[in-house]
Amino acid sequence: MNKISIKLATYFFIAVLIMEVSLILYLHKNIIEARTDEEYARLLASGANHRDVLEDNYSATTIEHIAWMEANSDREVVIIDHAGNLAGSSDDDNPILAQTLALVSKLGTDTEGIVIDDWKKTPYIVSVHPYQIASGPSGYVVMFQSTRSIEQLVDKLNLHFGLAGVTSFVVLFIIYAILSKLLTRPLIRMKEATEKLSNGDFNVSLPAVGNDELGELSSSIQKLATDLERLKTERNEFLASIAHELSTPLTYLMGYSKIAMRQELRESERQHYLEIIAEESNRMKELVKNLLDLAKMDETTFTVTKERFEARPFLEDLQRLVEPSFKLKHIQLVVRCDEDFQIQADPLRLEQIVLNLLDNALKYSGEQTTVTMEAFFEKGKTVIRVIDFGMGIPAEEQAFIFEKLYRVEKSRSRTFGGSGIGLAVVKELVEAHGGRIEVESSVGKGSTFTVIL
Repeated sequence: MNKISIKLATYFFIAVLIMEVSLILYLHKNIIEARTDEEYARLLASGANHRDVLEDNYSATTIEHIAWMEANSDREVVIIDHAGNLAGSSDDDNPILAQTLALVSKLGTDTEGIVIDDWKKTPYIVSVHPYQIASGPSGYVVMFQSTRSIEQLVDKLNLHFGLAGVTSFVVLFIIYAILSKLLTRPLIRMKEATEKLSNGDFNVSLPAVGNDELGELSSSIQKLATDLERLKTERNEFLASIAHELSTPLTYLMGYSKIAMRQELRESERQHYLEIIAEESNRMKELVKNLLDLAKMDETTFTVTKERFEARPFLEDLQRLVEPSFKLKHIQLVVRCDEDFQIQADPLRLEQIVLNLLDNALKYSGEQTTVTMEAFFEKGKTVIRVIDFGMGIPAEEQAFIFEKLYRVEKSRSRTFGGSGIGLAVVKELVEAHGGRIEVESSVGKGSTFTVIL
């Protein structure tokens, strides 16, 4: 019993069977009891009526008339005197009446009522009605009611309840078929879909099955398949990009190393090639550093320890750190912090955020331009902006610049040195602080990155 459809059918059958059997037994018992009570009441009423007539007008004619009234019916009547002698009978040839009459005589009862009520074991139920004639004879009016009608009722009930039971089982099978289609088939399809996912096949399509729990489960599995497919694609693209990023500087390193080792090479040329080797080595170092940052974030091994520190000294330290690089490219770095306030953040991580943004501005800004770094406190939040007047970002690209290894100008990445990792690191670090980062940019006019903590 490993299939849910079989379990469901079995539990459903057992529950309905118990309920149906209990209901049938209850109805069967109560219907028979009601019918037997009805027969008892009719028998008592008839016997009491005959006794009253006999007491009002006792005579042989009355006795004969009473016997004639019960002839050829399901009831029989016997009238006996106090000594047990037969005074009248509706059927003198019925031996069962004589046997029952002997039993009644032995009872010797002077009370009125049913004396034999076991309709299952005897062919008649019997009632006794004592009569007493004023200054005259006394005796009993004994009524016999055939149990054949009750037995016929029981047979009919057994037949109808049996048909009802068979019909119920047929209906249960129909309900099982419907449940199997509506419930188990979607579950089977979901099981097959999860097996495909576990085997690495993410091309899964599940039909909509409604707004209930099954529908939610189906939607969740479908979303999982879509996410896994997207992650697989991103992983492949990520690995391909990393392989490309590493292979290019490695090719330069190997090629220029061989050239630099030539004996006939002039010293100035050798120095030029060594500078290229150093540049490519730094590129690889920066790439590996950014990759390690991303790996730490994906594995949630990095920590953010917030503390309060002054904003102006923090920005001035960053300015002193990066200003030589900006001067080499003839770019002016301006710092604006009109009011001194405290920042609540991880100083090392925030420094990493701002340095990445400044490095980005440095790479994509032309000579004789200005890069502005400003900070202020607004509505209970710290706002840090890095504004440049560089090449800018097209509007259709701005939604993707924070994705890993995404570069706006792929064909010019060698010129500007971008790897597509720095902004992804920034976004992860900002969100780790519970903040957000926004960008405004126009092609040819520059970009503004805003960090809100």
